[in-house]
This record gives sequence, C-alpha cells and structure tokens, in this order.
Amino acid sequence: MSKSDLKKIRVVVSLLFFILTFLLFIDFGNFFYKISDQVLFLQYVPSLLDTLRMVTASSLGFIIISLLAFIIGRVYCSSVCPLGTLQDIVTWISGRFKPKRVRKKFHHYSFPLNKLRYGILILMILATLLGFYFFMDLLDPYSNFGRIITTLVKPAAIFINNAVSSLLAAFNNFSVLPVIYRKVSPSQFLFPIIVTGLVFWLAYKHGRLYCNTVCPVGALLGFFSKFSIYKIAINPIACNHCGRCVYDCKAGCIDKDEYAVDFSRCISCFNCFNACSSDALYFRNSITGIIPETKVATRKVNLKKRDFIVKSVLFLTASAGMNVPGDSLRINRNVIVKNDSRIPENKQWIVIPPGAQDIKRYSLHCTGCTLCVSACPNHVLQPSFLQFGLEGMMQPFMNYSTGFCNYDCKICGDVCPTGAILKIENLDDKKLIQLGKARFIRENCVVYTDLTDCGACSEHCPTKAVNMVSYEDTGLFIPEVDDTICVGCGACEYPCPVKPYKAIYVDGNPVHLVAEKPKVKELEGTGVEIDEFPF
Repeated sequence: MSKSDLKKIRVVVSLLFFILTFLLFIDFGNFFYKISDQVLFLQYVPSLLDTLRMVTASSLGFIIISLLAFIIGRVYCSSVCPLGTLQDIVTWISGRFKPKRVRKKFHHYSFPLNKLRYGILILMILATLLGFYFFMDLLDPYSNFGRIITTLVKPAAIFINNAVSSLLAAFNNFSVLPVIYRKVSPSQFLFPIIVTGLVFWLAYKHGRLYCNTVCPVGALLGFFSKFSIYKIAINPIACNHCGRCVYDCKAGCIDKDEYAVDFSRCISCFNCFNACSSDALYFRNSITGIIPETKVATRKVNLKKRDFIVKSVLFLTASAGMNVPGDSLRINRNVIVKNDSRIPENKQWIVIPPGAQDIKRYSLHCTGCTLCVSACPNHVLQPSFLQFGLEGMMQPFMNYSTGFCNYDCKICGDVCPTGAILKIENLDDKKLIQLGKARFIRENCVVYTDLTDCGACSEHCPTKAVNMVSYEDTGLFIPEVDDTICVGCGACEYPCPVKPYKAIYVDGNPVHLVAEKPKVKELEGTGVEIDEFPF
C-alpha cells in the first residue's frame, strides 16, 4: 500500500462514521439505534465519561483513540469525529465557489494559538476534576454534532419527507409515510444555532481552526500527538518548495520555509501525501529516527478499518427497508372546552427518562448530545433550556406537552452512549419504573367546569392508574388517580384538552421508584382474569 492510499482510506472511513452517526440522529423508523453501540464506541468524550463515571467496564473507546494518537496522531479528528467531517464538507463545498486566488490565500501556514487551546483544555480538565462537567458537555464535538442534526436538520428532513409523501399520495402512491413533528420551544434552537454559526464560519474562513483552538478533544489529542511514534516529516533534500502540501493542509500546520510540520495540530488527513509531487513527505520514527515502511506502520489500523467498512456495507444493504411509526396515541378532539383553566400545575420536579434513575446522577452523566431525543418515537424527550440549570443546558427531559412515554418502548436507554440513561434489558422491568406521579386538579377538569363528558386521560392510561368514577348525580364520570400503580408516563397529561393549565399532570420523582403492578380483576364465578389495561 502506498502513502497516497492513506487519504482514500481516511475519506471512506470518515464518510462511513459520518453517515452512520447522521442516520442515528435523523432516523425516522427507529431502526439504526440497534447499531448505536458499534457506531459510537470510539466517540471520545462519551466513552471517557462513561469510564470516569464507572457506568460500564467496557467503555474503552477513548483508550483506543488515545493510543492511536500516541502511535500515528489525531486519526480521531480526521476519521471518527462527525463534527470534523462536517467541517470538511463545509470547507469543500465553499471551496468550489471561491476564486482560485482566494483559495490560495486561504491555505497557508498559521501560527498556533497554544495559549487559547490549552487554556480551554486546562479549564475543562479542572472543572471536570471538581465534578463540574458543564464545559466538557458544552464543547464535546460529538454532542455538538448531535444537537445540530437533531435540532436543525431533522425538522427539515421531516418537512421534505412529508412533502414527498403528500405528493405521492395525490397519485395514490403511499410508499412514503408521513412523519409527525411536534413544535418545540424556540429557546431550544438558540444554542445549536450559535454553535453551527461558529463552526461553519471558522470552517469557511480557516478550515479546521475550530479543532485547533476551541475543541478540547483536539487539544488533548494534539498534546498526545507531540509524543507520537510516527510523525509526518519533510525531507528538505527531496522537497522542491512547490507549496502544494501547504495548499492542501486543512490545519495550516505545514511550514514549508522551515521544512517542519506542527504535528500537534496535524489532524492526520494525509492530504499532503497526495499533494506532494516529489515524494518529500514521509513518516519519521521519532524514537529510532528510522523511516519505517508505510505498510508496517499502518497495517494494524487499516485492518480494523477494513473490517468496519465491510460490516457497515453489509448493514446498510440489510437495512434497505425502514418502518416509519405513526402516532400511537389518538387524542379525542371532540371535547369542546368552553372555559380556560385557572389553577397552575404545581410541578416540583422535572421528569427524566426511564433508566436515568435519579436527577443528580442523570445530570452528571448526560452530555446533551440529543441522540435519545432524535430516537424517541413519540417525541416526548426534548432538549432542555434551563430546566436543569445552566450546566444542564440541552440535557433532555420528558416534555408531556409534545408527547408521552410509550409503555412498550425503551429505545432511549438503548442508544445513550454515556450511560446517563442505562439500558433496560427486560421490558417488564421498564413498565414498573415510576418516573413520577399523576396529579389531578378537579377545578381545571371540563367535567367539573363545563359538565362535559371527557375521560381522555383514563382512556390512554396504560396501567389504569387514572380511573373514571361517578361524579355526583350528573351522570358523568370524573378522573381518580391511584398513584401506587402510576408510572408517570404522561399518557394522561398529553391528551388532556384544557388550556392553559392541564387538569392532570405528572410531577417527577427526583429518584425513580418502582410502581406496583396493575390490578387484575377476576370475573365472578368464571375464573377468568381481566386485565384493566385500556389497550
């Protein structure tokens, strides 16, 4: 294998990681979440935090990436990091529209901003050691990529999907199913828009400057790369001083005047090998000083990449068909509410997803990547703004105004890369996790205020914790809550028709509890047990 093949391998691997990670966040059919562990295993910050917080013993992805940095440099930044690949895409597209003279000015050696990048890294490390994970969550490149795709790209994809679905339906073609999208708070778009603007502007103006100034993962791996065994070097005798390597360098780390490469900023994209016409670039062994053969230096890494490529292609081939779920909760739209509700809900605690266990632990582990938000089929998980405080910004919570927690779903725990939402192996165990307790405000209920028949909350309660009982002598029925079997799924709060305050709402449990099993009645004299589930 020649040195020029390194770029081809890097491009293929980076696109595979980018596409698969992109599909995890934009997936309509909740199919790709099954490979989330394989795709996200090497994401640096989730793997690091997973190990530091002792969530699982197998979170060693960051160790593999660190070892590769000590061997051959920052391959994570060029091949695995989806935000890095996104920057490359922006740079490549913008370069197609720039005049040649502008492109030449764009590519040049830039002096390192070490005080800034290492200052951010030191601040983040100190804050993390003190148990303050806000800066790490805020600057994690993987989590920022997830927030960009979930908040900004997925709504656009849903709009396009639904437009195509409507167009085909006009010709009696229903091969593309519509996808429900529920509006969220405008504040949830603020942070992703700021990050997107910063990343795109820096990529447009200066290539990978974000990776070498702001990103703490880039700074840490760059520090490791200073001690890398194999480093890219320039042979001054063979170099013809053409400057093509400088022109193709994304990081601006090649100084052709000094025949030097700042390997701490090199992202191992290997563009320079393809650009050099005089074969002046080579891998130098920093320990022995001997120039190794490229095959020996890279063989072990490339075998892993090849295996990943083969498995990914097979997976993509097998997953050609995707099922798009509809909304599994039908709301009774026939209830006419004459009067606005007046008593506010008294929610003491925010509701966190099943598997999160307790709010303190969840806030400590979650990086706010929003993969669970994207995977949630009922859209109940939404990015927070200040519900968890400043340091918990963008961490998802259960928003029962946009959806409810499906009784038979545990996808959020299956896709979570940091262990903030633990996997629940047995679905029956998940059905007994009490996220919160339903609270009923009789003075807000239409049965009380308007003497109108409703019962939407009881109809959709999966455990029959909300039961309809006779209301005085009106012939109507009003809800009654049994919080011992309530699991806090929000299937009662979501369809409640009254506004602005719900007649029934879920108050979260700061520490998740275990609900009692739903009661089962026996038909008198038959021996047949009747489950009180409404569906």
